[in-house]
Amino acid sequence: MNFEVEYRAPRQLDLPTLEAAMLEEPQESCPVVHRFGPGVYIREVTLKPGVFAIGHYQKLAHMNIMLKGRVTMADGSELVAPMIFVAQPGRKMGFIHEETVWLNVYATDETDVEVLEAMFLDKSEAFQAHEEAQPDATEAHEDFQRMLVELGVSEETVKAQSECETDQITMPFGSYQFQKGPSSIHGTGIFACGDYQGGDFIGEARIDGQRTPLGRFTNHSGTPNARMVKNGSRIDLYALRPISGNRGGQLGEEITVDYRVSVEVACLA
Repeated sequence: MNFEVEYRAPRQLDLPTLEAAMLEEPQESCPVVHRFGPGVYIREVTLKPGVFAIGHYQKLAHMNIMLKGRVTMADGSELVAPMIFVAQPGRKMGFIHEETVWLNVYATDETDVEVLEAMFLDKSEAFQAHEEAQPDATEAHEDFQRMLVELGVSEETVKAQSECETDQITMPFGSYQFQKGPSSIHGTGIFACGDYQGGDFIGEARIDGQRTPLGRFTNHSGTPNARMVKNGSRIDLYALRPISGNRGGQLGEEITVDYRVSVEVACLA
């Protein structure tokens, strides 16, 4: 394994102009896996060959691990896996020759990805301005109202139960391909970071009667792409159909369930 002292991003390129131009092109799949353990957060991204990639600005020096792949960086240097190095604050960019699996390793006890991104990453104005518009949520809103009538509950009751904090817990240590984000359906939703196929396990929504972020923030749809399933003392979330993950660093599809089915499953717990 190769060991490098540090990598510094080049300064001579006009990054904002280059990034803005690249964002106008079709974006490639770049699955992200969030891995958590005691005192550590690992952000893993897989990059396809033939892609020129620009990373977000890293605010702090941190450990990097290349598990596989070969990349020519913008300064002309070549990184070949397996490799470990410390990168200083800045942005990395380069051409991907072979499928590359890259890990950013951070020392932290935080497990909320939104908070972690604010702590460690600075997303450019060009990237934020180009984030894809979310799909129309009219269908989800209308079916939510129908669901309330069918179940005989008020929107205020659902809101109060959803926002109750006494039964909320963090996700257990593990690896996840989803994260929270602003939703056009309602407030905060859960979004895919990597691709799922129908039947794939997404994560634990309820553990011993306690709701994880999946159980708290997964929004309703009359045409859901996921379903809650009772597994012993847990309620788990599974994909019903293919769900698209990150493209060019932008979050994938919002993960949704039909609350009618979720209520039935919860009554079995």
